[in-house]
Amino acid sequence: MKDSFKRNVSIHGSQDFSDNFEFKDPVNHAAGMLGIKEALKHGFKEMGIVRSMRALLDMNQESGFDCPSCAWPNPENPSPVAEYCENGAKALADEATTEHIGTSFFAENSVEALSRLTDYQLNKFGRLTEPLVLRPGSIHYEPISWKDAYGLISKELHKLDSPNEAIFYTSGRSSNEAAYLYGMFARAFGTNNMPDCSNMCHESSGIALSETLGIGKGSIKLEDLYEAEVVIVAGQNPGTNHPRMLSALEKCKKNGGKVISINPLEETGLVNFRNPQNIKGWIGGGEDMADIHLQVRINQDIPLIKLLIKKLAAMDTAERDVFDHEFLREYVSGYESLMIDIENYDENELLQQCGVEEGKIENTALLLAKKSKIVVCWAMGLTQHKNGVANIQEYVNLLLLKGSIGKPGAGTCPVRGHSNVQGDRSVGIQHFVDEAMNQRIEKYLGFVPPDMEGVDTVGAMKAMHDGKGKVFICLGGNFLMAASDTEYTAKALQNCDLTVQISTKLNRTHLVTGKTALILPTYGRSEKDMKNGGLRYLTMEDSMGRVRQSRGLLKPASENINSEPELIAELADTYFQGKHSVPWKAMGEDYTLIRESIDKVAKGFENTAERSKGIGYYLPNNVRNLDFNMLPDGKAQLTLNALPDHSLADDEFMLMTIRSHDQFNTTIYGLDDRYRGVYNERRVLFMNPEDMASRNFTKMDVVNIHSNYDDTIRTAMHFKVVPYAIPSGDLAAYFPETNLLVPYNHYAEKSKTPISKSIKVTLEKVDYQKTPAANKSATGANN
Repeated sequence: MKDSFKRNVSIHGSQDFSDNFEFKDPVNHAAGMLGIKEALKHGFKEMGIVRSMRALLDMNQESGFDCPSCAWPNPENPSPVAEYCENGAKALADEATTEHIGTSFFAENSVEALSRLTDYQLNKFGRLTEPLVLRPGSIHYEPISWKDAYGLISKELHKLDSPNEAIFYTSGRSSNEAAYLYGMFARAFGTNNMPDCSNMCHESSGIALSETLGIGKGSIKLEDLYEAEVVIVAGQNPGTNHPRMLSALEKCKKNGGKVISINPLEETGLVNFRNPQNIKGWIGGGEDMADIHLQVRINQDIPLIKLLIKKLAAMDTAERDVFDHEFLREYVSGYESLMIDIENYDENELLQQCGVEEGKIENTALLLAKKSKIVVCWAMGLTQHKNGVANIQEYVNLLLLKGSIGKPGAGTCPVRGHSNVQGDRSVGIQHFVDEAMNQRIEKYLGFVPPDMEGVDTVGAMKAMHDGKGKVFICLGGNFLMAASDTEYTAKALQNCDLTVQISTKLNRTHLVTGKTALILPTYGRSEKDMKNGGLRYLTMEDSMGRVRQSRGLLKPASENINSEPELIAELADTYFQGKHSVPWKAMGEDYTLIRESIDKVAKGFENTAERSKGIGYYLPNNVRNLDFNMLPDGKAQLTLNALPDHSLADDEFMLMTIRSHDQFNTTIYGLDDRYRGVYNERRVLFMNPEDMASRNFTKMDVVNIHSNYDDTIRTAMHFKVVPYAIPSGDLAAYFPETNLLVPYNHYAEKSKTPISKSIKVTLEKVDYQKTPAANKSATGANN
């Protein structure tokens, strides 16, 4: 093979439109009977009726398995028949599908042909059933034994000039046990190159909360939402991304609480919720959710919150405490500086910048003035901006001023998007150096871990792009489509000598690879993990810091797949040839040994084997105890945050990426987004009707979307424009189709989270010509 060989793969897949795209009025309520119908339809189609119902009844139960979708916590008394949502049911159906692919499929379909399909088509092929290798110069995957796969990886790792030429990426779907072994293997190998999916989503939250409250996690428990007087849902769409959260908001409303939505889009889940677990959700009108919707312009939360703080400060007098001054004196630093700083801002300028109706802001201020039990929930709408850290810290300012921290019914709630992304970090998946953890590793595992900071996701992309990252191993995920700047990321992956994907299903990162590529198939969350006749369990940490057990019950997709912990242990044992202080092989076989090691090495874990039973146990959280000793002055910190400045040119818009209701992260379940009225299509651009008229766009016009950063023009081709209730000057479109517009080197200050929710773009109307069908063919592509 010549070194110049390059596979002719498509980075983006098909950019054609569906032949039957429809755009209708958005559905005016979330869940309800239609949600049940959709959940069952997906399950029955992918799994069959009996298998589907059996698994759904076991999901999120105390002795069952954790939902493979988001990290929303289970209530202490879960519903015995339906402790899941529509999207959780879809995630289960997608994972436990009876469609399987193996040797014959890849013999018939080259990576080049497969790459020309859409991400939706790739996902529909089904479960991977055996380890596969794509050799240099080949365009077809072929079978490889597990032993030879481990040997190949070990050989490539031994060839590296430095351990830092290897990169170990982690997705949030892995268990605590798998993530822990993976992180310890990376350190034993000699690197802290451990980027993970949190770098791309809630890294801004972790840094913002650590700097202000002393811990990079939220402070509330699920029950706090029930007791809250006000819940602010900012930059988050729970109806699609975390549907079980709507049940908690419903309980808050029934207890007299109020819900405030802050978002450029008025999302269906925060308009009305029909809970399928009660009769009102079946035949009644459901529960109206958001009492106030503040339709803020994209990334203008800081001027909005500053304006609210100014109005509250004006109401705060000697006769009437609007701010909790006793709490501020005892627990908070920076009050005087913040009050001086807030005087520098003009109310009219803040109002104009945030774009929210003045009357609604007045009503919000009046409501907040009377309340002290306030919870703020948020997701990517706050984190994925250049000022993502500051966004969150401004909301923390509001909570601290109101004394809404460290008491029942109040606090911070960053809502995690993947089922164990928080657990991965808790057990040691991190690119930075934790000296205390390193000392425990040396004491209990018997090796000296590296003390040099590794690369995060952005650093990993650059290292591979520059030829400094040569082996890239992914524990789950679809790195190419999850990361920013898709073409840059693709070139980075193709520069590697070896790329390894530990996966359940086919995705685009399996097709855009290094010179050699491996696919190592693993169990899904719902599948039985048996060893020597016994059923093994794993543990996860939910979005509110509770660790609990998860046991699969379905027969695995194949006898030739392996569990993540055992796979990692076998790889480590192969690399070290059985000569290492860590008993890798034994840990891979007996997960109890892993949990015992986690208890010693990872902060806050204790007696996990026993305490994780049933509803599980909470990891320590200093905010709940009002303990801020790790911060300056031993107090929580108020911060001074500058206003965002996007400086749009006359022909520029601000674009935010969003999910459809038929996807989870980069996994596309279907082509509908009924909550927004979209059917059978994803290449859609939501635009303000007045902006459309001023630019001479009509409904269904086709445009190319361009971003221009550092004199590099990136283009997302072929999107149909549809009118939508979004602020003037703002646009929205689905990811991952628009991730290629996000420059890899533009990201949040401090956290390096990509600016996926505030991309400056221009639009070009184009004449669309459909790609000939012959260029897209692959076996079963239209199934």
